[in-house]
Amino acid sequence: QVQLVESGGGLAQAGGSLRLSCAASGRIFSSYSMGWYRQAPGKEREFVAGITWSDGIISYGDSVKDRFTISTSNAKNTVYLQMNSLKPDDTAIYYCNWYGFGGNFWGQGTQVTVSS
Repeated sequence: QVQLVESGGGLAQAGGSLRLSCAASGRIFSSYSMGWYRQAPGKEREFVAGITWSDGIISYGDSVKDRFTISTSNAKNTVYLQMNSLKPDDTAIYYCNWYGFGGNFWGQGTQVTVSS
């Protein structure tokens, strides 16, 4: 089992910044990738950003490119999402994701609200 704990969500004004953190624990040694997804009310969950450990490739969703940056701790058990130039459309619950040999795991989600 893998446990994911997110933090850092909250309220920001348009144009502002927030930083999310996701700490992974448990059987994380077989991780293939970690990343962030989000789900706004009435919409499907969408990919935000992710990193694949084997080749270090970082990917971003089209709507957040050049505004959001994903990074990791040296131990590769924590991922961060730096969100800049926030827009009201970024309002959503943000979920951390861990994928590996042990399965696919999700955090409980953290609310991000951007006011105009």
